[in-house]
This record gives sequence, C-alpha cells and structure tokens, in this order.
Amino acid sequence: MNHTIQEILEFIEEHDVKFIRLAFCDLLGNQKNISVMPHQLPRIFEEGILFDGSAIAGFSNIEASDLLLMPDSSTFDILPWRPQNGSVIRFFCSVHHTDKTPLQADCRSLLKQRLAKVRQAGYQVLCGTECEFYLFKTDEQGNPTWIPHDQGGYFDMAPLDKGEDVRRDICLTLEEMGIEPESSHHEQGPGQNEIDFQYRDGLTACDQLITFKWAVQTISELHGLYASFLPKPIKSASGSGLHINLSLAQNGKNSFKLEQPDLLKHFIAGILAHSKEMALFLNPENNSYQRLGEDKAPKYISWSYSNRTTLVRVPKVEDHLVRCEVRNSDPLCNPYLAVNLLVAAGMDGIEKKMELMEECKTNLEINQSALDTLPKTLKEAIDIAKNSEFIKQTLPSSVIDYYVESRTQLLCRQ
Repeated sequence: MNHTIQEILEFIEEHDVKFIRLAFCDLLGNQKNISVMPHQLPRIFEEGILFDGSAIAGFSNIEASDLLLMPDSSTFDILPWRPQNGSVIRFFCSVHHTDKTPLQADCRSLLKQRLAKVRQAGYQVLCGTECEFYLFKTDEQGNPTWIPHDQGGYFDMAPLDKGEDVRRDICLTLEEMGIEPESSHHEQGPGQNEIDFQYRDGLTACDQLITFKWAVQTISELHGLYASFLPKPIKSASGSGLHINLSLAQNGKNSFKLEQPDLLKHFIAGILAHSKEMALFLNPENNSYQRLGEDKAPKYISWSYSNRTTLVRVPKVEDHLVRCEVRNSDPLCNPYLAVNLLVAAGMDGIEKKMELMEECKTNLEINQSALDTLPKTLKEAIDIAKNSEFIKQTLPSSVIDYYVESRTQLLCRQ
C-alpha cells in the first residue's frame, strides 16, 4: 500500500516514532541498513541519503563509491520487538547512483524489472515461501554451541518440541507487521523448525522473507537461542531448504490449471532446463551441496505431482492453489535473485513452448537414476553459471562477475 509523505509523517507523530531504519540487501542477500531521525524523512524521500557503496558486497568500487538510498513508501513497518516508547520503523529502499539512475547491482530493483516484463506479457507472479531453520543453544557469552534446542521430530509437540514458544512469538511478531504466516511446525531434524507463508506478489514475498529471517534471528536471541539458516548445520540430520512456490495469475485468477496444464508444464520445463545454470544463485555456499540428495532435498533434475524427492513438485490441489514448488533452493540464497531467475526461466519455457519431461514417480533418495543432476559442488555450479547464456541474458554482467568472484574466493578460503 502506497502512503503519502504526509500520511507517514502523521503516523510517525501519532505512534511516537523516534528512529527510522532504511534497509536494503547486498548482492548475497544480507540485509543492511542505515538509521535516521524522523525529521530527516521529507528530505530523504525527495533527495535520498548518501552512503559508501564500496563497503557493500557487489555494489561499487572505491573510486566511484557514492550511492543513494531512496525509501519505498509502501514498505514501512513498525518493528514490534523494539521499545514501545520511542518506536522504530523500517523502510525498504532502492539503490541509485548520485544522478538518480538505478544501481545495476540492486537485486530488489532487478526483480521489480523482471516482474514488470511479466506484466507486459499479461501475467502477475505470485510467490509463497516455506523456510526451514535450526535453533541451537548458546553458551554463557551468547555464542552458539551447535547443540540443538531439542530432540523433537516432524510435527512433534511439547515436551519433545521445545521450539513452539519461539515459533509462536515469531508468527505473532510478523502478524503485527502485516505479514501473514500460513503455518508453523517442528521439522524432522533436532531443533529444526519451519514457517510457511501465504501467497503474495513476487516482490512482497521476497521483502517478507528478508523480514522473516531478521525476525527469526532477533526473537530467537531474545529466547537465549541461536537461529541458523545453514542448509546443512548438522551432518547427520535433515538439511534446511527454502521451498519457493510460484504461479502466474491473470485478472486476479490463477493461470495454472491441472485440467489444462500446458502453461504450467511449459513454465516448469523452463525451470528444469535452466536449473543447473541457476544452482549457483539458489545454492550459493559449499554447505548447500552437502544438503542436496539427502532427506528429500533433490539432486536430480525432475518433477512430480506427489513425489517429494524431485526438484519441482506440483501439489494436486484446487485450481486457485495450483503452483510449482521449487525444492532445491536453500535459505542462504538471495531471494530477489532466486525469484528473478526462476521467473525468467519459467517464462523462457512458456515463450519457447518447451516440452516437459515425463513425471518421475521413483523415490530418488534411495534409487539411482539416469536423470541429469544438479551440480554436485559449488565449484561445478560456478563453472556452469559463468558460461551460461541464460544467466548472461537474465542478470547484468556486473552482478554475475561479482557473484562468481565472491563464490570463487569462498572456495579458496575453505
């Protein structure tokens, strides 16, 4: 919802707002922010606020480091975990050069551009996420011990599930911010949890996921715990995934139909065709590849209606809920880049009328297959991405170059 500057200033006065955070993400998906006082807002909405872009991953070099943040008035939220007297609000921002031209490395703006292209084709992108995370105990200094908070399993209840109070506080906090969690539960691993979200437009879904991760880490710390979004924090336990559900809508109605599946099948075919090329961005860490191929995390390029070991799943549900669920992405990915690439791949499948491979009904976790696989290592993912014409056509060269370089450096350090 868009708000006028006057409406925002009135809200700030009525709710005793004393501090404002202007937030954005670096290229790796880490949330960053700068804080300002409320009386600065009218000027910042008009002129932006200057910051040093050379200190932000993937933004600019030190020779041309001055960048501007421009707040998005539709994104402001009160932060419920901050003091009620002297409240704090947060805006997401777009990033610009000093001449007000958009920064190519602003992943949020890149997604907005992608979604605008899809709208030109007559569709709206709807997105819902399912994110898993672990809760670990901390020591006397507040450092993580990597000892799970509990020994619960899938859908367990208290006393086995010791995370229910944390999940409840996370969900209630998000509701106060206008974000609607759909469900929450204990997952398979000890101390592992999952919270799922209702469908929103593609940009809002990514904004909400960034906010969710921040809330999880903050609320967990208030409970004396450490929240980890590592894809495979415990070698012998289930990994944590970020399942991204996508559908296309026209005039507010879902365009994906099980009875008339051509559009859906072309969309999935595009995602599968480019899945190896996108792996670097959906699975960006060494740890990501320890998860794939175990505990229902996919490694084979495949799809199914009900088989949870495939890369893409299409749940058999009512027409208005039909979607494709991408299951290989993990919580360390930059969601703006991930959704951008997935939508571009799906639309490529539609435009080229790509044929979808046969449905896989085999349990790929326990049965070997002749199907092609995702990259097995981060190095393999880097090599595929940097030589991909699809990636080059979808993302600016500066984004690709930084991402490849930073992930290559990560390999050298480990």
